[in-house]
Amino acid sequence: MTTKRTTQQVETQPRPGQQPLVVTDLYKSFGSQNVLQGVDLTAKRGETVVVLGRSGTGKSVLLKLIVGLLQPDSGSIRIHGQEVVGLDLEQLNEIRKKIGFLFQQAALYDSLTVEENVAFPLSRHTRLSDSERRDRVRNLLASVGMDHDLTKMPSDISGGMQKRVGLARALALDPEILLFDEPTSGLDPITAAEIGELIMKLKKERNLTSVVVTHDVHGAKSFADRVVLLREGKVVIDGPFPELERSPDPFVVQFLKDAA
Repeated sequence: MTTKRTTQQVETQPRPGQQPLVVTDLYKSFGSQNVLQGVDLTAKRGETVVVLGRSGTGKSVLLKLIVGLLQPDSGSIRIHGQEVVGLDLEQLNEIRKKIGFLFQQAALYDSLTVEENVAFPLSRHTRLSDSERRDRVRNLLASVGMDHDLTKMPSDISGGMQKRVGLARALALDPEILLFDEPTSGLDPITAAEIGELIMKLKKERNLTSVVVTHDVHGAKSFADRVVLLREGKVVIDGPFPELERSPDPFVVQFLKDAA
């Protein structure tokens, strides 16, 4: 078990030449269930890495480990060269400011309006004036096509619209890394494609490093620079989508066939 470090200096600024995200030999179990077994993953600046795999292969657990919602049993997670495994909560929160997380169910606050949901991290972590914060929120919502729904409650908008708002909130602190947990889950094909287009738009406009956990193989093909396929907590293949399609590995072949 990793021992927490309470005196380590936290670096919040990237150093030249360092990858935004490097995961090395990551293990995580829950009781007798081995979820991740030696996972390696690297994401370069401006790269969109998609993590695929069947249910229960540890995809969402991997994201929660990266953002510090869970602690690994062993292994390393480095954000811009800074080891984050074992940091205390205060140090971890400094790192989290540079990581946006779009949860599977958007995780909006039910009692807050669309505008208030996106403003929430700005109120907590910045010293913007009310007018500056309002302008920032409206620009963020405009970037995801939700600037005409400021006063609506989460219960008044569709699932796809909720994910757009969740994405705007994830972008509020101008993160350098964006994590997506099943961004198209539960959406109709048209809305799912729109979310995929937003992911590509963010890459082009912001040069964001993104890690996308998804079951949507068709969507992954359109926006992934690299695909990491997990099987029983281990990486089966790591490469561009055409490499996945050419693989003779029986599991890879069957996985793509089942997803077709």
